[in-house]
Amino acid sequence: MEFGVPENQGKLMTYCLAMALDAGLVFASDSRTNAGVDHISTYRKMRVWQQPDERLIVLLSAGNLAITQAVVAILDQNVRAAESEHSLMQVGSLHHGARIVGQAIRQVYHQDAKALREAGVDFSVSMILGGQVRGEPPRLFLIYAAGNFIEATPETPYFQIGETKYGKPIVDRVISTGTDLTSAAKCALVSLDSTIRSNMTVGLPIDLLVYRRDEFAVATHQLVHDNDPYFREMRTCWGQGIRDLFQVLPDPPWKI
Repeated sequence: MEFGVPENQGKLMTYCLAMALDAGLVFASDSRTNAGVDHISTYRKMRVWQQPDERLIVLLSAGNLAITQAVVAILDQNVRAAESEHSLMQVGSLHHGARIVGQAIRQVYHQDAKALREAGVDFSVSMILGGQVRGEPPRLFLIYAAGNFIEATPETPYFQIGETKYGKPIVDRVISTGTDLTSAAKCALVSLDSTIRSNMTVGLPIDLLVYRRDEFAVATHQLVHDNDPYFREMRTCWGQGIRDLFQVLPDPPWKI
């Protein structure tokens, strides 16, 4: 890895969202990497590993692009080593998978953190790991830069990483574990669109993946561009709906 780069080079400005529902899992991420207003690139931030009838595992990443790519490279290398005890395709539980991702983050930290500090670059990375391994229900984990992690619960059924604040209100109001997958996917797109409209460092296309419980295969995986007819209609309807609702809100009772 080379570190003689401007401070913002490779900084992964992103928004990723994942939901753990009774019916399955929904994942969404933008695809913009911003290294300054004059340097904008597109990198997909979703990685999928699957084995039919056995497991499906999805990883979302945010943070420094070089770090996230190094972590994913380690995970891919372990998967290719079919008998590796550190392979996501060999773990007996997704909790074990989260530990393996945490170990890969720590490995990259030990390799690169000193050089990054000397270059004035923070060791910035966070990841969401979700999916299902046969023998247990679908699960979702948020993994921090230190390699530690937490699991989604019925009380907190979704995780966000990256530029989270703009897309959070709609998710808070709509999503519960009982939300159906279609509504959840629609909510995820609105959440991403709200973030894209408010933050120039988050941008299209959107990676959207839906997984139905106990199917061990992707139900749908869409790369949503600005010219996607459904996305454009949804964006228009949502914006107009907010304006219409604002007009019918009661006026405040005090004198203005």
